[in-house]
Amino acid sequence: MLIDSHCHLDMFPPGERPGVIGRARAAGVGGMVSIATSLAAAADLLGIVGDDPALWCSIGIHPHHAAEFPIPLPAEIAALAAHPKMIAVGESGLDYFYDNAPKDIQIEGFRAHIRGARAAGVPLVIHARDADADIARILREERDRGGEFGFVLHCFTGSRALAETAVAIDGYVSFSGILTFPKSQELREIARDLPLDRLLVETDAPYLAPVPVRGKRNEPAHVVHTAGVLAQTRGLSPEALAEATSANFHRLFTKAGA
Repeated sequence: MLIDSHCHLDMFPPGERPGVIGRARAAGVGGMVSIATSLAAAADLLGIVGDDPALWCSIGIHPHHAAEFPIPLPAEIAALAAHPKMIAVGESGLDYFYDNAPKDIQIEGFRAHIRGARAAGVPLVIHARDADADIARILREERDRGGEFGFVLHCFTGSRALAETAVAIDGYVSFSGILTFPKSQELREIARDLPLDRLLVETDAPYLAPVPVRGKRNEPAHVVHTAGVLAQTRGLSPEALAEATSANFHRLFTKAGA
């Protein structure tokens, strides 16, 4: 079964969440990770995922909100990530497309999240937009200074160079519905050429609905469309692609269990 490695269940109305989750499971989605955008949102997510063995969440502050809160200490992040259902730190990273937060504050927050994730022994979920050079530089610097840490470049739309840098330092690359868009040929070529054992799929729901539901509200069930295009791009059957990306997911998100 497929795993939606990045969605936002808290952004669906509470009364609609059971239907959203049920439709995903009916479509063959065996697990979902609901990603935090703030520490308060992370606390809410624990209530949403509950004790469901196939729902998980993360802890972190999105770069859009980096200037709205004090930057947490790595030890604080690690302590919050100790909860059994918190299987990742993030999403954190850099977004230079929007000017929601100054670059220096985003960078400071990004480094704190990297260090918190390493201390907690969980992977970092990275938001990277129009910041490829700084993302790659900081990943290398933090790895050289503090040691290895797991991470995934979520909703990847960056350069081939950034994707190859991530893979070279044992990172993963996750593709969203953007992969299915007609103008995303260059992105599909990157997805075609990366090692299969470094690929994940996601929705980023309720955003970025893939073809053929583009323009509608996205849901975790729609990850099947992105996975289908990725399978076709790789010359694989949908079943083989699901098996590979699910194995990759569990290799990275070890707290999710087998």
